[in-house]
Amino acid sequence: MEKLGLLRDIDFALHLPLRYEDETRITPISEAHEGENVQCEGEVMECRVDQRGRRVLIVRIQDDSDELLLRFIHFYPSHQKTLAVGKRVRVRGEIRHGFFGREMVHPQFKAVQEDTPLAASLTPVYPASASLPQAYLRKAVAAGLKRADLRELLPPGVVPAKLPSLRDALNYLHHPPPQAQLSTLEDHSHPAWQRLKFEELLAQQLSQIQAQRERALLHAPALRAQPGGLVERLLAALPFGLTGAQQRVSEEIAQDLALPHPSLPARDAGSPSPGGEASSGGFLALAQPMHRLLQGDVGSGKTVVAALAAAVAIDAGWQCALMAPTEILAEQHFKKLIGWLEPLGLKVAWLTGSVKGKARQKMLDAAADGSAHLVIGTHAVIEDKVKFAKLGLAIIDEQHRFGVAQRLALRKKLASMELEPHMLMMSATPIPRTLAMTYFADLAVSTIDELPPGRSPIVTKVFADAKRWNVIEKIQEEVARGAQVYWVCPLIEESEAMDLSNATETHAELSAALEGYSVGLLHGRMAPAEKAAVMAQFSGGEMKLLVATTVIEVGVDVPNASLMVIEHAERFGLSQLHQLRGRVGRGAKASVCVLLYTGPLSQTGKDRLRAMAETNDGFEIARRDLDIRGPGEFMGSRQSGAELLRFADLQEDSVLLQAARRLAPMLLDQHPDAAHKQVARWLGSKAEFLKA
Repeated sequence: MEKLGLLRDIDFALHLPLRYEDETRITPISEAHEGENVQCEGEVMECRVDQRGRRVLIVRIQDDSDELLLRFIHFYPSHQKTLAVGKRVRVRGEIRHGFFGREMVHPQFKAVQEDTPLAASLTPVYPASASLPQAYLRKAVAAGLKRADLRELLPPGVVPAKLPSLRDALNYLHHPPPQAQLSTLEDHSHPAWQRLKFEELLAQQLSQIQAQRERALLHAPALRAQPGGLVERLLAALPFGLTGAQQRVSEEIAQDLALPHPSLPARDAGSPSPGGEASSGGFLALAQPMHRLLQGDVGSGKTVVAALAAAVAIDAGWQCALMAPTEILAEQHFKKLIGWLEPLGLKVAWLTGSVKGKARQKMLDAAADGSAHLVIGTHAVIEDKVKFAKLGLAIIDEQHRFGVAQRLALRKKLASMELEPHMLMMSATPIPRTLAMTYFADLAVSTIDELPPGRSPIVTKVFADAKRWNVIEKIQEEVARGAQVYWVCPLIEESEAMDLSNATETHAELSAALEGYSVGLLHGRMAPAEKAAVMAQFSGGEMKLLVATTVIEVGVDVPNASLMVIEHAERFGLSQLHQLRGRVGRGAKASVCVLLYTGPLSQTGKDRLRAMAETNDGFEIARRDLDIRGPGEFMGSRQSGAELLRFADLQEDSVLLQAARRLAPMLLDQHPDAAHKQVARWLGSKAEFLKA
């Protein structure tokens, strides 16, 4: 039950059925039609075990209208006892047309008397774990529903008209009457469902505004670049000019970092800062902490925007930290930033799990004494041992791949000064507008909607695995012309659960097909030094084909690579496929991404592959990904440990969302006690997730 999140009475009350079974009526056997799920009742006329081939339990029951055959391939002695000849039984299942007439395979059944009453309401079927029987769960939910405090928290007049009370809505959904329209229950359009969706959306909007108001009380250092200082020197040193979109978002971030706090006076700045002197007069100007999302499609140039934001912080005398989810991505940032910043006299520290011993201690000391202006790394950056002298700006790349607790830990790195660092979160998975309105209501969003010049368009082709050798022949042609190729596999070693080709086997196969050319292998279980050596060979052009798992999803930048093959593409998520595709098309060469799939495809698999073939636009990909997966998975909610929306659908329930958005500020201002209880009822401790 704990795994299902069932801890409080209200959790049981809100654990709603997946579907319903109708045990409120008996269908005469003669009126039961093929393909229908019905409940029939009759006397057992025959019960025998058929020994031909596999043992099968055959039971024949009869009512006043006809006979029905029951077939059990898996059965126990208790089945035979309950279904003994002469017993009266009630059975429920799908009617099939068998050789001997109507039959049910593995129906639900129970012994009854002629006067055994029918169910008074539709029978709920709840989400459950394998070890939790429905009968037990139904009793637990019914008890929790009875005990739960479901008093109306909202003042009169604020709930949309014609919606039932919360208690009435929940009672109806757990125990619908026999005449209930199943279609409105299943598509969640029934007024009882609408009430729950409204309550949930309202709680979510309230928690967003609470988080926003709490953040407004915090203070961070006001970071302002110096005229003729580090930012201008960096721009002059870059080997390329910024796009219009990069200039725009850089200015938005710089304005946020320098914005004075509306209600707080300047404070004594104390000792000189890492990159220079304290603010003029020895006082520290205070700002409201920036909480901004920088989103841009794959290859749009977010790293240089991050470098400029870091330069603002360092120029103002503060340190900056950049955290990335993988060592490969962190290393790509490190190489770029060290190349741009070290010539300007700045020290960049490198901190990942593979940095050990004296080298690690040297980096820790540099962060702690302030001599490291910028610290780049993976999760290692948020370890307790990592201390900063004056952390003014924290940058998190691919923010959706970090758990909320990890993001909160980075924010607390400045707690000793009673200040918060500014937060800049970056994502190549653009956030659709409806999602931004809901999950990021308190978050400023900057969007790079323009790709740097010189990028070649990527053509995406979809092939069944039967054409694998045609693809390999195309690779041979491309390699002979001097191109470089990625081949992505989903697994490293054989899995008994899934029959997927693995990277090791594919590497051997392609090495044989490309005799005379260097074929590399890269996967997550390799030592960091091995990974670095392989990537160096591929980046340098010595290696023509790289077989890899998804460790190359982000951060790998090889302009000469113009062909990518993704094997078992149907197994990957849409945003992951888009990220992988973004590893090619980074130079002037026309690039191709081949998606190899193994049939039969599910509808979701078809939708993903169709989306990839039809568009390269990351924003359109994100919109379709939201449609396919829903907001919980899109937001990486599993990493935060909970879904923030369980019932509402952001697109279908936009009218309820708008109503909740209008009501939430008024409720917080005029009925704060009710607002806090509403958030506690629906989100509990999950409200903390929204503060990250």
